[in-house]
Amino acid sequence: MKMTLPFRPVYLLGVILASLLCSFVSAQQSSSTLVNDPAMADESQGENWLAFGRTYSEQRFSPLTQINQSNVGGLELDWYVDLPNSRSLVSTPLVVDGIMYFISSMNIVRAVDAASGEELWRYDPQVAQYASRRMRAGWDNSRGIGIWEDKVFVATWDGRLIGIDRNDGRELWSVQTIDPELAMYITGAPKIFKGKVLIGNGGTENGPNRGYITAYDADTGEYAWRFWIVPGNPADGFEDAAMEMAAETWTGEWWRHGGGGNAWHGFTYDAELDQLYIGTGNGSPWNRKIRSPGGGDNLFLSSIVALDPDTGEYLWHYQTAPGDTWDYTSTMDIVLADLTIEGEQVKALMHAPKNGFFYVINRENGELISAENYTEVTWASEVDLETGRPIENPGVRYELEPVDIAPTPIGGHSWHAMSYNPGTGLVYIPTIHWQNRFTDADVDLENFQAEGWRIELGVGYEFGASTRDDGATGTLQAWDPVRQQQIWEIPAEGAWDAGTLTTASNLVFQGKANGHLRAFNALTGEQLWDENLGLGISAPPITYSVNGRQYLAILVGWGGAMSALGGQEMADYGWAYGDHTRRLLAFSLDGTRTVPVSAPPRVPTPLATSDFIVDGATAESGELDYESICSFCHGGAAVAAGMAPDLRASGVILSADTFEQVVRGGALASRGMPPFADFSDAELNQMRHYIRQQAEIALAAGR
Repeated sequence: MKMTLPFRPVYLLGVILASLLCSFVSAQQSSSTLVNDPAMADESQGENWLAFGRTYSEQRFSPLTQINQSNVGGLELDWYVDLPNSRSLVSTPLVVDGIMYFISSMNIVRAVDAASGEELWRYDPQVAQYASRRMRAGWDNSRGIGIWEDKVFVATWDGRLIGIDRNDGRELWSVQTIDPELAMYITGAPKIFKGKVLIGNGGTENGPNRGYITAYDADTGEYAWRFWIVPGNPADGFEDAAMEMAAETWTGEWWRHGGGGNAWHGFTYDAELDQLYIGTGNGSPWNRKIRSPGGGDNLFLSSIVALDPDTGEYLWHYQTAPGDTWDYTSTMDIVLADLTIEGEQVKALMHAPKNGFFYVINRENGELISAENYTEVTWASEVDLETGRPIENPGVRYELEPVDIAPTPIGGHSWHAMSYNPGTGLVYIPTIHWQNRFTDADVDLENFQAEGWRIELGVGYEFGASTRDDGATGTLQAWDPVRQQQIWEIPAEGAWDAGTLTTASNLVFQGKANGHLRAFNALTGEQLWDENLGLGISAPPITYSVNGRQYLAILVGWGGAMSALGGQEMADYGWAYGDHTRRLLAFSLDGTRTVPVSAPPRVPTPLATSDFIVDGATAESGELDYESICSFCHGGAAVAAGMAPDLRASGVILSADTFEQVVRGGALASRGMPPFADFSDAELNQMRHYIRQQAEIALAAGR
């Protein structure tokens, strides 16, 4: 019987070639990195940067050594990407097999070739469309994204957690993680482990909020578990035994004030012990006299809480600021390492929260090993190693009179990442040296009740001077966690320098608020390299390798709390809103480019005009609305530090119609300025008078 072939020879050749190609691609894919628990726990590989701290340990340490102390001075720009529509860039890019993934303003995620910067795909979650009122806080920030297997995860300003296809940027699933009616938002990076995605939220300063974290299935976005950080109303019953225990440390009707504790950063998964560590936030409101008038430790505020990663069940906790009343969050890095202490190896975690003490804790059980102040501390004399509790100084809870306190609510160390080098045994901390005055003399403690989307802290405070004899407000310091002492430090030009990276070639890299990216000898602090990037840096650098070439990459875009609320000291850097192009830059020893020229620093000058006559009484009426709502981006007393326009220099204020279109009508919502539909004509007018009053005060003072 004659058989008729269903194809011609050319077709057969095509099938064979296609089969060979598929086999080749399959082989390539099988040799590529599978981003999972073993990969993110692997400290030995340095080609990739798979998570916020590179690996699960959060050490921000790279084993790469091609860039070393002898040649780091030869680093040159290799490639860069302009990000003209971005503002606050504070995040850590991730790198997997030669592809870099990063997040920019309005939570836009990009994938680029890590050797050239060529864009491969872009995902826009349309935050302006979804966010509405929740764009009123958060400074347009995101500290990063997460990766697991074939997906990228992004948490948006408006509270969504989204899974994206890592190959093409397609949205795969999306879940809403916060109640859209609450004054909450997300600025933190998702944490991925064991097939789950963990996310927290912020909002302690914006209303009566109760903090929590939630885990979702990485494949589907399905809810897995939730851990509440503070207890709710006992009449409603408690979610678990941990909340019942925590409620015993609260007094009064705390649930009316939310309680706070929002965890927005500081998540670490311990793959060796299979434990999850959560750094928790401060109280809502700040003042304990209001939220818990009978005192109490107020668990689990300002704590490290260990949880079962499969169920979210409570395991143990350590509280760094019992009964916190100074905004001393513990949402800073939680770094894991095995340390040799008194001849014994200890599975330790290291933590430098806002309160000024550096903690070394046994991560198996939460027992305190040691704690010493890494910056100037006036609220407590020491931490008692027997009880684990701070020994508070008299009067620090502003019981009788205003009191000067160090550190400030900005912290001795804020969210800017510290790094740990196992070779040197040192931690490299961006440290802040500031004090401020607390008082609640003008607060109605008995009748206080916060409203949503207003900064109502229950206490007044104002920043003071440096706590150091040399006047420095910031330093980079190397800290020995075993001996609990400083090894070296370098005074900074300001108080808001970015996070650090350290490598096996004993280098430390750090971006500075003044726009410089620098490399230091990790053992001595000697500066080895300095490059002016033309704009304040708020993001930490990373390093990775592609085809045998080591790169140093960093996002450049002045951002974070102090770029909004930093006042004149931060404004004086000259990173005026809209002047400077944001960028992603990558350096290598083979780079041949020069850093693009940026606009020179400019400090906005308040607009002088005779067309607007300030009425003092009207301005006084507008102060409360401005300071409790607008200052969160435009700065206290209308002194903008760069995150948003300086309204004292804006002609928009001169026109009632234009001001109404922007503030109430949402004309600039796509650029991050949300609509405030509830403001009346009278309130808008009062704020215009207050802003112009501040402009005239500055002009009279020669600013």
